[in-house]
Amino acid sequence: MSRYGDFWRRARRHPGFVVGATLSGLMVLAAIVSLFWQPWPPAEIDIPGKLQPPGAAHWLGTDSLGRDIASQLLVGAQSSLVVGVVAVGIGLVVGVALGALASARRGWVEELVMRFSDFTFAFPALLSAIMLGAIAGPGLLTGIVAIGIFNIPVFARLTRGAANAVWAREYVLAARAAGKGGWQITLDHVLPNIANVLIVQATVAFATAILAEAALSYLGLGTQPPQPSWGRMLNEAQAQMFQAPLLAVWPGLAIVLAVLGLNLMGDGLRDLLDPKLARRR
Repeated sequence: MSRYGDFWRRARRHPGFVVGATLSGLMVLAAIVSLFWQPWPPAEIDIPGKLQPPGAAHWLGTDSLGRDIASQLLVGAQSSLVVGVVAVGIGLVVGVALGALASARRGWVEELVMRFSDFTFAFPALLSAIMLGAIAGPGLLTGIVAIGIFNIPVFARLTRGAANAVWAREYVLAARAAGKGGWQITLDHVLPNIANVLIVQATVAFATAILAEAALSYLGLGTQPPQPSWGRMLNEAQAQMFQAPLLAVWPGLAIVLAVLGLNLMGDGLRDLLDPKLARRR
């Protein structure tokens, strides 16, 4: 059996991975479907039809402005997915490059990269979004940049630590003795051997990015109207908490399921990609 065939055979037997992949797949499916179809226009206001309970016309009811909740949830998945993919991509590309550079060069280069990581850690995503919002104004791009900057030191530290362990292995020492340069060894031996760790961290960072985007939108620093956002839906539901509590339940449930799915999938990937754990299954 091929390597990939064995992986999928074990993946199907891992309940956490199956549940996590299913929930994550549903979020992606919702975002894709909303590009072509929504039950109602998500920004359409219908004051006479406000605060309707779930029914045949509006599957999850309407909000205080008569907007369809189901449509807003579907389109809101787009914002979460875009922020997660781009912000994690920024952290992954820049952070891995810095971590690999620190591990390959060592000395003052490694010290400089690590001090840069420490400095960046002093500005969490929320604080960065506030500063960027004051300069460029709040919006989806502000949230993406703030979360992406926060992810850079996370991936840099992880890459540097995992790469240092690989640089001490015998096959890397043999490659250096054969005359291979630092970057060639990094590309041929180091990065392929730490890819599993980076993949797992990317799924965890994706879940964190969704939470951060929801928090920023809740505070008015993330996705701006009329683009729907799960975090802003929670903010708008506060005024009707006792009159229509379901307004807060639906976006809260969407955030919980998305984050739970990504965390379960990350835990499953950790088990499946770890050779020691894989042999036990």
